[in-house]
This record gives sequence, structure tokens and C-alpha cells, in this order.
Amino acid sequence: MAPMTALTSDDRVFIESTGERVTQLRQGLAQRIVGMDGPIEELLCAVLAQGHSLLVGVPGLAKTLLVSSLAESLSLDFRRIQFTPDLMPTDITGTTVIGRDPDSGERKFIFSKGPIFSNIVLADEINRTPPKTQAALMEALEERQVTCAGTRYPLPDPFFVLATQNPIEQEGTYPLPVAQLDRFMFMIQVDYPSFDDEYEIMRRTTSSYTTDLKSMFSRDEILRLHVLTRRIEVPESLIRFAMELTRRTRQESGVAPAFVREWLAWGGGPRATQYLILGAKARALLQGRALATEADLRTIAAPVLRHRIMLSYHAEAEDIVPDEVITELLQTA
Repeated sequence: MAPMTALTSDDRVFIESTGERVTQLRQGLAQRIVGMDGPIEELLCAVLAQGHSLLVGVPGLAKTLLVSSLAESLSLDFRRIQFTPDLMPTDITGTTVIGRDPDSGERKFIFSKGPIFSNIVLADEINRTPPKTQAALMEALEERQVTCAGTRYPLPDPFFVLATQNPIEQEGTYPLPVAQLDRFMFMIQVDYPSFDDEYEIMRRTTSSYTTDLKSMFSRDEILRLHVLTRRIEVPESLIRFAMELTRRTRQESGVAPAFVREWLAWGGGPRATQYLILGAKARALLQGRALATEADLRTIAAPVLRHRIMLSYHAEAEDIVPDEVITELLQTA
């Protein structure tokens, strides 16, 4: 295994400047998006770590506006796909059509790209489309390519899928299997705004208020940040802490506390630990630091774990939610 490349002095300068620019980016987003500091930070962490995310929240909380504004601030292309029960895989990936070759003039099959060919794709209400279409999206998530008529087509770089789910209406939906949920780095909870935030939202959206977002990073800089995220330093003790946190969610590990054995039927796998470490690295980079800390890991633990632990029937009967289990895990760690 090749050793990890050490950070150069130029890298460290760029990392420090990244922290300052992210602060300006968040200040700019705050002029358009009110009261969503937590989801914004988690989305930025996912972008730096090259992870896809699920946004869960009731309708009308500006999830689409959040994602489109983030794409604008990062100089990335944005497409939104509304998932419906009649959506077919080719409606997402694209299909072959008969066209005329511009050079020879001959008619031949040409691949027409679908909306998945974008830097940031918002899969709106992903659980409203049948499993066949969901599975087509999963190839794009994992392999960063689509296959049509036996030919593979690479997706643009960078590429992120941000999918939304409505937690209220479950009739006529197709819940994602656990194995597919595990492909998403974060499950980001978008909650109702506070009274003051909602007042500010009403003041802005019912007036002629407008704001322009300044692009804070270029596409090439985003690609460089992907490389630097992997090279952020992580103490060995933090890797062991991440492993211990994940292993304590598993009943058969021998280290699970009593409340886990009572409340959880299934725990997180190795991918949970990977995303805990990558998320901690990304959060450190967002703040202009070259070293990830335990505080970084604790901050991103909930969005990493909440969709990777399965509650027992006993926990559901007591109205226990995953975040309560995660909070208890962090308090006893």
C-alpha cells in the first residue's frame, strides 16, 4: 500500500484560505436561505468528501432552493428530477435515438444524455419511483457512470446526488432498501424553522427582496478539495474512536451497551466508519484546519448513522427515534 502523501506548505495555505472562503460562502447563502446552518454544513461536508446525501423533511422547507443555491455558490451545474411512479430509468440516464452524423451525413444511433449528466442532481422524492428506476440511479451513485445499450458513459466530475424524501406521506411510495440507503453518506434532517427564522422568511419572500450569490469556488478548486479532504491528518486514536462508535451499534460485537441491545435490531457496517472519518476530515477542511478532531467526528455522527441503524420493535413501540440512540451512544463513548 502506498503511503499517504504529506501536505505541502502550498496545500496548508490553500486549506487555511478555504476556511475563510467557506465562511464567506455561508454568509452569502444566509442571505437567501434562513435558519439552515446545520444542513448547509452537512451538505458542504458531503461535497468535499464526494458523498451523496438524503434530505428528509416535510414539503415547503426550501430543500430545492438550498441545493440549487449551493450549486450556484460552487460554480457547478444543477439539474432537478421529479421522481414519479411512471418515471422510467431512461428518463434519468438517457437513451439512444436515431440521428444524422454531422460529418458523414449518415443516419445512426446516437446517445441522448439524460438529466443525470450534471454536477449536482436533485432527486426529488426518490421514494416515489419504482425500484427499477431507483436501481438505475444507484449505478450512477456508486459507479459514477450509466450504461445504455451495453455502452458505459462516465458522468461529469464532480458528481453528487442529493435526494429528498417526504417523511409524512408513505402511501404509494417505494422505500429504498437498506443496502441502497447505505450508499448515501449522510441523511440530513431538515426541520421546521424557529419563530424568528420563520418571521424572517415571511419578510423576505413576501416582498421584492432578492439577492445574488457570489461563486466562491471554481470547478477545478472543488476537484482539488476532493484530493485534500483525503489527505487531512487523522490521529490513530480518532480512527479507533470511529470504529468503536460503529461497533457499539452492533449487538453481536460484544461491546454493545445494554440500551443498544434493547433498542437496535441492526447496527452500522464498515461504510459507516469510513464516512465518520471522511466526514470529520471534510469538516476540518471546511474550517481551514489540516487536522481532524473528535469534535468534528461527533458533529457529523448523527447524519452518518441515523439511516444505518435499524430500530427494534421494542424501540418503535416506545417511540424511540434513531437520533436518541445516537445521542446516548455519544454520551457514553
